[in-house]
Amino acid sequence: MDNTPTRLGKPTLDKDLDKLTRLEEATHFISRGLLAPGTGLIFLALAMIVAGAFVIDRPDAAVIVAAAALAAYMAMNIGANDVTNNVSPAVGSRALTMAAALAIAAVFETLGAMLAGGEVVSTISERIVAQSSMPPEMLVRAMLAALLSAAVWINAATWLGAPVSTTHAIVGAVMGAGIVAAGADSVDWKLMSGIAASWVISPLLGGVIAALLLFFIKEMIVYRDDKIDAARRWVPVLIGLMSGSFTAYLLISPLNHLLDVGLGTSVLLGLAAGALTYAASVPFIARQSIGLENRNQSLRKLFRIPLIISAALLSFAHGANDVANAVGPLAAIVRASQTAQSSFGHAVPQWVMLIGALGISIGLLLFGPKLIELVGKDITKLNPMRSYCVALSAAATVLVASAFGLPVSSTHIAVGSVFGVGFFREWYTRNSKRRLDYIRRRGGIVDLEELEDRNPDEVRRRRLVRRSHFMTIVAAWIITVPLTAMAAAILFSLLNTLFG
Repeated sequence: MDNTPTRLGKPTLDKDLDKLTRLEEATHFISRGLLAPGTGLIFLALAMIVAGAFVIDRPDAAVIVAAAALAAYMAMNIGANDVTNNVSPAVGSRALTMAAALAIAAVFETLGAMLAGGEVVSTISERIVAQSSMPPEMLVRAMLAALLSAAVWINAATWLGAPVSTTHAIVGAVMGAGIVAAGADSVDWKLMSGIAASWVISPLLGGVIAALLLFFIKEMIVYRDDKIDAARRWVPVLIGLMSGSFTAYLLISPLNHLLDVGLGTSVLLGLAAGALTYAASVPFIARQSIGLENRNQSLRKLFRIPLIISAALLSFAHGANDVANAVGPLAAIVRASQTAQSSFGHAVPQWVMLIGALGISIGLLLFGPKLIELVGKDITKLNPMRSYCVALSAAATVLVASAFGLPVSSTHIAVGSVFGVGFFREWYTRNSKRRLDYIRRRGGIVDLEELEDRNPDEVRRRRLVRRSHFMTIVAAWIITVPLTAMAAAILFSLLNTLFG
């Protein structure tokens, strides 16, 4: 009798099914990587449809629809690269999860762009290059070239992991196209020299202010025998300082066209807001500190809510300011095509603002996490206290720069503040007498942070500034304006040759 076991199934069919299963798994894996680009393409198509619906009856409808696609592409790149600076400290310090940070930034970026961004767009097309120097059709080609060159560079910088200034990218692009279109004399070189100076001034100023704030926190709160008592005394002061700075910052920068109150009045209103916030924070911090242990981990909990609020306010301010980098050229093209004039009035079509606002939010959600990780975690280790210093420094630096009339970049300030915190911690760890006396008095390791202080390898791995990131980011900053200027000049020449 044959005792050979009976085979179950069909070997050939099983092999074919295995191949199909592996093919399905591979397809699913690849499709996950295509989800973000696919969603981005869908948004570009929707932007073109929206633009077409509003301008279909105009002679230059095709040009405006193409410009809308480029503006949407630019807006997504701004969201992927520039917005990350607003929420990176909160994510890096674990005050916010990545999902919560993305949601907050998307909402407040959109609100800032729609509510306070409409009057800022004229800067890009009016201040850099003299409007009387070129006819409307030349302006349209210059703005198309500027949008494409700036967007491609920001996209490349995001892919390389380098946070760059989107303002500088579009400014350089408009300048380059303007020089080819109307000559070097058409450029406002005084404005350009101020922007060049801000490359150095704004990150240094942000870093210095952030370092001074962190020095104050370490000296007055962290390395005190009774941390909780020191926190009850000083954290309300710091929260009031944040509230006052942000109030003045919002009035001076993103809301200045809606509420033109002047620098002095803005500062006074900021002081009033700071005083009210301080009065409200004293009992709040007292309640929050009940039952907390005398350790650094407890202090981090007290800074969590201010840090979340600062991320939301920075996102609002950024949306109001930097939406112009995407829709400013588009608004100029719409106006020039409509009136056959190279200047445009104050009213910006709402559909133009909507493309910029939604594009920034979509770009952040789809492509932002990479740079959020870099700025928030990879440059130097952040906790809520250090992140608070970064956020407040960004607002304070804008205030100082505005008082001196200096054009600044939010990207440069935020990243410069992160570097300032990191370099200061290196110096403070080696040179602070208060810190060393505090550790000697305690006679041992009291928390994780002091464990890191005692372990040189851990300090080097987790706390020191990553020099490779520093050099990459600085190099990207330096080449942004000349690179986008040359690219825009070449693109404008090509467009002029094809359609001139």
